[in-house]
Amino acid sequence: MAIRFKVLDIIKKNIDLNAIPYQMREEPFVYGFPDTKKIRSLKGKFAGKRCFILGNGPSLNKVDLSLLKNEYSFAVNGIFYKTDECGYRPTFYVVEDKAVMADNIERINEYEAPYKFFPINYRSKVKNRKNCLFFRMNTGFYKECSPNYGVPRFSTDASRRLYCGQSVTMINLQLAHYLGFSEVYLIGMDFNYEIPKSAVVNGKEILSTEDDCNHFHPEYFGKGKTWHDPQLDKVLNSYKMMKIVYEASNRRIFNATVGGKLEVFERVDFDSLF
Repeated sequence: MAIRFKVLDIIKKNIDLNAIPYQMREEPFVYGFPDTKKIRSLKGKFAGKRCFILGNGPSLNKVDLSLLKNEYSFAVNGIFYKTDECGYRPTFYVVEDKAVMADNIERINEYEAPYKFFPINYRSKVKNRKNCLFFRMNTGFYKECSPNYGVPRFSTDASRRLYCGQSVTMINLQLAHYLGFSEVYLIGMDFNYEIPKSAVVNGKEILSTEDDCNHFHPEYFGKGKTWHDPQLDKVLNSYKMMKIVYEASNRRIFNATVGGKLEVFERVDFDSLF
C-alpha cells in the first residue's frame, strides 16, 4: 500500500514516469482503486454454466438473438444498436476502448444490464453507475515501453486486474473464466476487417468518413467515429493464449459464429445448441 501512495505522490509532482521502475509505473493507480470486494463476491458464481460472448461482426445479423433470452451472455461497446433493433440485452456489458467510451458516452450511460464492467479509468465518465463494477485494466500489451508489449497474458483474478489483448473479447474471456463458466460460445466473431479507402488513418487510429462495413450496424464505427487498427495477428495470438488457459482448467471455448475466418476454436452450429 505504501508503494502505491508513493507512486501517486511522484505523479502529482509531475516527475517523469520513465524514472520509475516499470513494474511500478505500469499500473500506477492514478484513477483510484477497483471494486475489488464486489468483483471478488462474483468469483465462481456461475460455476459449471455456459455463456455466450458476442462479437460485433456482420454475421451477428444472421443469428437469432432471441434464443439467448434465458442464457448468460456478454456483449460490448455498441450492442445497444441490437437492443434497439430486436430487444436483445446481455447479462454482462463491457467496454474497454477509450474511443468507444468517448464517442458513445451518452448511450453507454443510458444502457441497462444486470452487470456492467468498465475499467477504473472511466469511472469519472460513467454517471449511471447502477450495476457497475470497475476493474483495474493492465494496458501493457499496448505500450511499446512495456516488457509485455504485444505479449498475451491471462488474469485468473479479475478482482485484482484484467489484461488487455488487442480485443475486448479477451477481457470477456478472462471475466467468464473468473465467474466460473465452463463452456464459452463465441458468436459474431468474424475475424475479418477491411479499412475503407475513405477512412482517415493516423497511425493506429482510424477515423470513419462513411458507414461501417465491418460490424453488424452501419453506425457502429460509422461516420465521425474513431477506431483502432484491429491488428488481427495480435488478436490471434491472444486467442491462442485464451484457449490454452481454458483447456488447462478443463474448460472449453467454442466458435458458434456463422461463417467468418476464426479457426482457433472448435466450430459448432449455433442453432444446434438450443
